Amino acid sequence: MFSVEFQTGALLLLAIAGLSISLILWRDRNDRKLVEVQTLEGVGHELRLILLRFMAELSAITHDEPVAGGELMVVRHPQLDAVYSLGVPGNRNALSIIGATYQTLQSRKNDLIHAAQAGEDLSAVTPAAIDAVIDAITTLYLWEEHGGAKPANAPMTRTWRVRQWMIGHGMVWNVFPDMHLRDEVVERLRTYGMRLTPRPLTHTAHEYYSMRYDRKADRNAPMWKRSKKNSKSTSKKAAPVKLAETLPHPVGDGEQVVVG
Repeated sequence: MFSVEFQTGALLLLAIAGLSISLILWRDRNDRKLVEVQTLEGVGHELRLILLRFMAELSAITHDEPVAGGELMVVRHPQLDAVYSLGVPGNRNALSIIGATYQTLQSRKNDLIHAAQAGEDLSAVTPAAIDAVIDAITTLYLWEEHGGAKPANAPMTRTWRVRQWMIGHGMVWNVFPDMHLRDEVVERLRTYGMRLTPRPLTHTAHEYYSMRYDRKADRNAPMWKRSKKNSKSTSKKAAPVKLAETLPHPVGDGEQVVVG
């Protein structure tokens, strides 16, 4: 038989081993979570860098300037590929939209390359490329600010927050001629169903103050309630009550009547 000291020491060693294994598993789990978060954040950084590069290329084309590097850069997304290969858990719907966005951007670049090689006017294919960039910016915004949620499911947001987000990413409003980029992104998000405030005005100041307003014709007007006219009134006026009829005996001269 083992002694009590031996049994106590063995139990202590087992407890230490169990705690060590639990600590190792806990650290591994935390490290894995940290890697997953950083990998998903890298998807947004990758899309942002590709967007800024394509915006610089389109800006040079629309302003008749040479493209930096001499040619359009091919769209590559190793970070997104790593998410799929490693099986990182995330919003698969949003990741699929980002993958489709990359394909659209590459397709628009191919159109520009083919038009340039054929000697055609690039202004015919540039609007489609700019439209793809605006869609990609909305996708990046929803991914970074709302976890890749659908525009209709995203919480109500002020438009100045979208503009401040674009300013923080270095997206200049006049990167394309005859277009305010931030306004276009806001309107695209609103078109896709996102609730943005304040809502666009329906009248100019002159039109609004020139409107003829009838307070009595408005059922919701303040300090005014339209009364419903009843053609058949069932209420009748009560007949006047004579004081003599209510008394138990007639009142003579000089008598006082106490009422109440």
